[in-house]
Amino acid sequence: MRSKASPVTDVDVIIIGAGLSGIGAAYRLQTGMPRLRYAVLEATNAIGGTWSLFRYPGIRSDSDVYTFAFPFKPWRGKSSIAAGQEILEYIRATAAEHGIDRHVRFGHRVISADWSSSENRWRVVAEVGSERRELRCRFLYACSGYYSYDKAHAPLFDGADRFRGHIAHPQWWPADLDVTGKRVLVVGSGATAITLIPALAEKAAHVTMLQRSPTYVATLPSRDVVADVLRAVLPLQLAHHLVRIKNVLITLGIYLFCRAYPTAARRWLTDNVRSHLGKSVAVDPHFAPRYAPWDQRLCLAPDADIFVALREGKASVVTDTIARFSETGVVLASGAELEADIVVTATGLELLAVGGVQLRVDGQTTDIPSTLVYKGCMLSGVPNFAWCVGYINASWGLRADLASRYVARLLDFMERYGYVRATPRPGASVETRPVLDLSAGYIQRGGHRLPKQGNEEPWMLRQNYLFDYGTMVFGRIDDGALELGV
Repeated sequence: MRSKASPVTDVDVIIIGAGLSGIGAAYRLQTGMPRLRYAVLEATNAIGGTWSLFRYPGIRSDSDVYTFAFPFKPWRGKSSIAAGQEILEYIRATAAEHGIDRHVRFGHRVISADWSSSENRWRVVAEVGSERRELRCRFLYACSGYYSYDKAHAPLFDGADRFRGHIAHPQWWPADLDVTGKRVLVVGSGATAITLIPALAEKAAHVTMLQRSPTYVATLPSRDVVADVLRAVLPLQLAHHLVRIKNVLITLGIYLFCRAYPTAARRWLTDNVRSHLGKSVAVDPHFAPRYAPWDQRLCLAPDADIFVALREGKASVVTDTIARFSETGVVLASGAELEADIVVTATGLELLAVGGVQLRVDGQTTDIPSTLVYKGCMLSGVPNFAWCVGYINASWGLRADLASRYVARLLDFMERYGYVRATPRPGASVETRPVLDLSAGYIQRGGHRLPKQGNEEPWMLRQNYLFDYGTMVFGRIDDGALELGV
């Protein structure tokens, strides 16, 4: 999936990343501001981002695909929880359909970006093979997510070098790894582990999930009956729009319920798990977290697939910690030993702001953790720059699209009124707090690398699509917090 394009060294907008966010951003730019010249810089040789990189068994969306997908391109698949390959094909088809693939520069790993106020331009440096290439633009838009593609959280386990089996990390799943008839141990209980276990259980002799502490797991039918009915009787675009609205309201309602009534929400979630497990597995301690619902992101099990695997004896769960590896498996802190042929370390991501790009403004390096996010996408003190980050309590695609629509609106406003710079400036009264307000391990480990959010608008991340829609799509551009320069 590589298309040739003539070299471009000076454009209006540079988008970093050709994944879901980057392709969506390109669409919003070329439809909202068709006069602009843009380029998409992609570090790899393929369109797709996460969905091109991750190839572990069972990979799928961790939210419903109707809200995850682009609002302008209806989802045609049958499942409401889409497989990774389906999402990859959907992203690439979107890029081809709208000619976005012709703007992608493959093999361009952006390493630095320098803003010059005298030129009102970014000078972007990208590694292309063994060379470095310089491009210039008026606006820089990082659509590279908030985790590292090159690193993952991989704890050093005592004695791992003595293990005679195979150790694999989901982020770099070996294409030739065959689990058929093998004893597989999955270390972790997050979304990746919940996805892996039922997929591995189809072929493995047995799969064991080893977790330090339990996670809330919600279930959802893999087919959306309402979506099926609406798509059968309405034009596809209208049906897609209505299903998105329905799912936005349901997801937001569940989140608000969990935050307002944590005790009732805990009981609802654990009762749901109990109804699927019966007496096959004890809900407490294995699926009864001590934290409140949505202190960490909920994991999703379509058709309760992980509970089916547990109930049928194809999988099991152990709540304990690893003391050390042995030649044949792992020894737990309790003294018990779990034998395994393959150990999968689903131990989490490594957070990384703006794709690891070093930003400098007029020669001064930007300390990203010291900045504040403006409207969830721009950074305080950094001119003509935006960073696309999705929701933590809903589909990534919902907020990614809002951010891109806002960027297109901002650029249109600047062109119409003759502005060449837009720089967010917080007032002295704004207090700071973490940008991702969750207790998940990967956020606790790497949250210090990310910018902060504030305690008042427009510096807060409200995690509420309905409020954000009004602000990002209809709100004032010249709101007093955005310094506009000519």
